[in-house]
Amino acid sequence: MRITELLTKQTINLSLKSSQKIDAIEELVTVLDSAGKLSNRADFKQAIINREEQSTTGIGEGIAIPHAKTTAVKQAAIAFGRSKEGVNYESLDGQPAHLFFMIAAPEGANNTHLEALSRLSTILLNEEVRKQLLEASSEDEVLNIINSHDQEEEAEEQSMAGKKEFIVAVTACPTGIAHTYMSADSLKAKAAEMGVDIKVETNGSGGAKNVLTAEEIKNAVAVIVAADTKVEMDRFNGKHVIETAVADGIRKPKELIERALKKDAPIYQGSGKSNNESEQKGRGIGATIYKHLMNGVSNMLPFVVGGGILIAISFMFGFNASNPDDPTYHPIAEALMTIGGGNAFALMVPVLAGFIAMSIADRPGFAAGMVGGMMATSGGAGFLGGLVAGFLAGYVVVGLKKVLAGMPSSLEGIKTILLYPLLGIAITGFIMLYVVNKPVGALNTAISDWLSGLGTGNAVLLGIVLGLMMSFDMGGPVNKAAYVFGTGLLANGVFEPMAAIMAAGMVPPLAIAIATTLFKKKFSKADREAGKVNYIMGLSFITEGAIPFAAADPVRVIPSVMVGSAVAGALSMMFSIGLRAPHGGVFVIPLVDGNWLFYLLAVVIGAIVSALLMGFLKKPVNN
Repeated sequence: MRITELLTKQTINLSLKSSQKIDAIEELVTVLDSAGKLSNRADFKQAIINREEQSTTGIGEGIAIPHAKTTAVKQAAIAFGRSKEGVNYESLDGQPAHLFFMIAAPEGANNTHLEALSRLSTILLNEEVRKQLLEASSEDEVLNIINSHDQEEEAEEQSMAGKKEFIVAVTACPTGIAHTYMSADSLKAKAAEMGVDIKVETNGSGGAKNVLTAEEIKNAVAVIVAADTKVEMDRFNGKHVIETAVADGIRKPKELIERALKKDAPIYQGSGKSNNESEQKGRGIGATIYKHLMNGVSNMLPFVVGGGILIAISFMFGFNASNPDDPTYHPIAEALMTIGGGNAFALMVPVLAGFIAMSIADRPGFAAGMVGGMMATSGGAGFLGGLVAGFLAGYVVVGLKKVLAGMPSSLEGIKTILLYPLLGIAITGFIMLYVVNKPVGALNTAISDWLSGLGTGNAVLLGIVLGLMMSFDMGGPVNKAAYVFGTGLLANGVFEPMAAIMAAGMVPPLAIAIATTLFKKKFSKADREAGKVNYIMGLSFITEGAIPFAAADPVRVIPSVMVGSAVAGALSMMFSIGLRAPHGGVFVIPLVDGNWLFYLLAVVIGAIVSALLMGFLKKPVNN
């Protein structure tokens, strides 16, 4: 099937008017719907948005390929859109997108359709094609450009086994339509340029293609797995495996191939995990710990956010309204406190520990981690105890895997169902009970007491430090360290640092929005349009909205937002504001402990300070 059987004159828009991602998606959905390709416009748009939430389809080089495979599609089709001004699409390279191919695949799309769709994604890797599409003056010219490069490829089934040194790779994205094949082609093209032999298996919507054989895997120097979805990994046991995002295959093929040739990757040890020693060598101890910690924190956050907001709402009935013996008692307040505090909050530390352990030791570590986390909660060790329990349980189970590795293969099943949970829970439990809980509990109490008893001067200093951390890398490790610190203290009943952290985190995007509004001559037209979105992102506590601006001008933007965030954090602590909900931005400000107007004032002052600094420091630009 030719690509132009799916891309027609009726599905082309050469003058998109949108400047923001969601609006561009709406325009392209309208094109497909008007052409009669969709059976349910709303469901298709939601499917596109759901795919974007997994990872952006703005692949860089001015290209975006939003796509979805859903029953909301009546007939497989491609919509092409072009924006001369550019759209702020959260692309991988941080640059505006100009060329858009929205792929609509029906749930029952056959292989013929899927192969044509995948060919389109690989054609776009050609710089000459992109240039021609940008300059095309009519729909017919667009179709001719695509037709001239649309050549059906022979199935690539040749074996690489027997080569002296070569690499194997697997690419896969959640929908298996675009990124899967672009990543594969990018790796193959770069390997050919470097004189390296490579075979790439693609796990697309039509199933796995060019499947790697056991002999090829055995003879490969290393394995590259560029995937955002589950890939069959046990076949790579004992090989050096680089695990990365599918987008890295598109953007960083040379780096991945060089790492593979150097065997700069951990040795895969089955059941989804790498040998600890090799993993530390490949990632670094700090990066490894950070990865496991973030796995726990990300899974814990829904419990903290949901539980914290429910607790805060219960206080709207009265501070003691959940207590049946108090005159202000209200049954709804009691129910909210029971759900939020007695259950959701009670689970946050066990969930944290369980998912840290699971990140380290896969599913066999989960039960031991959960039990260890529960023991940390009941034993008074709190959040710090949960961290210890998670890492303890994970590495206990890793140790058990090594100890039990010599058991007969016929007993393999009994390890997971009996030995790992039995021994993992028992060993972790004994260590938590007799070694960890008492000293960590004492430390936990001491930290909480110290924070609760801070004088105004020290509280302001803490707010400044937390504010600087939140804006230093805006979503990076330093930012996350401050955030984890605040969420951990929520479990100990200390709420002021979390308020300072959220106030500081709202400042960077709000400051960008204000600066682009007030100082128009200091920003390009595209930046001014993108700046508008930061009002919403800032009010929603999405610090990452400021990253494209910081990346474009780090010397001026980062110091500016750090100063404003420090001011916001300091004012929040000075006003003695507490916050039980670790997310939500302006939507949870009325639920704060303290004067919510003062808290809002702290955020506004911090954002204005940063905006003024940017207006002063940045140089005028030519629009």
